[in-house]
Amino acid sequence: MRDGLTLTGTSYGPEEGYPVMLFHGGGQTRHAWGSTGEALGKAGYHAMAFDLRGHGDSAWAPHYETFDFVQDVHELCIREYRPPIIVGASLGGISGLLANAGEDGEISRALVLVDIAPRTNPEGVERILDFMAAHVDGFTTLEEAAEAVAAYQPHRKQRSDPSGLKKNLRQHPDGRWYWHWDPVMLETFKVDQEAAMASDFLYAAAEKLTQPVLLVRGLISDVLTDDIIEEFRHRIPHAEVAEVGGAGHMVAGDRNDIFSRAVEGFLGHLSPQPT
Repeated sequence: MRDGLTLTGTSYGPEEGYPVMLFHGGGQTRHAWGSTGEALGKAGYHAMAFDLRGHGDSAWAPHYETFDFVQDVHELCIREYRPPIIVGASLGGISGLLANAGEDGEISRALVLVDIAPRTNPEGVERILDFMAAHVDGFTTLEEAAEAVAAYQPHRKQRSDPSGLKKNLRQHPDGRWYWHWDPVMLETFKVDQEAAMASDFLYAAAEKLTQPVLLVRGLISDVLTDDIIEEFRHRIPHAEVAEVGGAGHMVAGDRNDIFSRAVEGFLGHLSPQPT
């Protein structure tokens, strides 16, 4: 990959199935897509979930500008002999959108944006960044990490067994548990968010799309508001919007059953799959 990095992925379903690439949001890992990947695999798709640079089991990088992630997504997509379907949450969605705006033109067959749009609510984004920054010094126990997540996502039922968090945490030699992503990214995320809000370049890219587009919104997310959705519908009139009740910004994790059905329904209505 770019910068000589190795990215880690997990695949689901038959290799001959139509390729669907799943890209998580900032601070997440490929495990965010576990249930969705399994559902798509059972439906006959070849779903591939990747850890973005600096996340999960992928290599950490010397820099994390938005276009570093975009180039990684672009490179993964053009390796497929058929243009893949991109499903991207937050950072992964923006990367998928901009990967279609390069010199190669549109590189995906369809694009699913998960609780992200070319314009976002800065207060909602700031809340995410504040949560990430508040715990860069790690946690003493998994239970402590679970309590922090519960406070950040009060709408989600807290699991009695916090061991599932091991997919997103790593225990260091000092015995503390740390989120499995490079904290160096935080400052870049803040700078890039400010730049995106101050310009219209994301909409400039989105308005050029001719491929089918689905925006899946979590109805209790504060990243997308009603007026943002209204603007999106107006500026990308051919796009579909699906709203998931009881879900916040991490839609797939909050209501995976509804989310997966929405994605499968959208994909099922695409034109016949090219061979």
